[in-house]
Amino acid sequence: MDIAMIGLGRMGANMAQRLHRGGHRVVGYDPGEGARQRAAEGGLQVVDSLAAAVAALPVPRVVWLMVPAGETVDQTLGLLTPHLAEGDIVIDGGNSNYQDSMRRAKALAEDDLGYVDCGTSGGVWGLQEGYSLMVGGDEAVVEQIAPLLRTLAPAEDRGWGRVGPSGAGHFTKMVHNGIEYGMMQAYAEGFALMERKDELQLDLAQVAEVWRHGSVVRSWLLDLSTEALKRNPSLDGIAPYVEDSGEGRWTVAEAIALDVPAPVITLSLLERLRSRESNSFTDRLLSAMRNEFGGHAIKKS
Repeated sequence: MDIAMIGLGRMGANMAQRLHRGGHRVVGYDPGEGARQRAAEGGLQVVDSLAAAVAALPVPRVVWLMVPAGETVDQTLGLLTPHLAEGDIVIDGGNSNYQDSMRRAKALAEDDLGYVDCGTSGGVWGLQEGYSLMVGGDEAVVEQIAPLLRTLAPAEDRGWGRVGPSGAGHFTKMVHNGIEYGMMQAYAEGFALMERKDELQLDLAQVAEVWRHGSVVRSWLLDLSTEALKRNPSLDGIAPYVEDSGEGRWTVAEAIALDVPAPVITLSLLERLRSRESNSFTDRLLSAMRNEFGGHAIKKS
């Protein structure tokens, strides 16, 4: 397929590269000259404007947005849609609020434009391992872009799926990230407990390696934690300051609105807020894990 990738940051550039390697023609655009240059050096076709990106595609056109959630998505759509025509499709692969995605899908449908919300998980490892894709939108529209989804996913027949109508993709990604908060918090607290037991002189990287094989708590997050502990057993130089990207807050708000008790996810969010005010091994490990799976910057102490 032919596709324009708008946003060539950490995720967008890698996704564009995976699509390119998979045989698709990718036209990339980013407002940052540095991002465009890096993408071009990677072999991608890069243009210097949204209009040029759209003009480079045959109709019907497919445009994938990997830009920051919120106002930036609306601003980008405002600049993009005048260049689109009936039958074109816009995919939002960022971490947008699902309610915003429902609103945008309705607005674009009035101009006969398809809109797909695609919750995307995989972080900086997605280029190599593939991405988990939670897709919301009209069935016929999703079917049109299925070749792209099959290429981005870990395999053609797994790791992706249409999970429901417009908004469903970003809703499930929101819940996914809320679960992620809880899992990360549990690992970090457990390792902090072992780190405090001085008399046993536990090698945390060794324990993590043991757990990785056969244990009921094995996971990719544990794999990444193991690597982080091997490189830096005491997490020296990592400040106990853990950011939250928004989805955890939205998940907790939805749990309250739907009267669904979600104490673990809620408390893990509060722990991230608390991390900005105190010093603990738990929070330093959380920061290290975010760096491992998503390439998020580590705040130095």
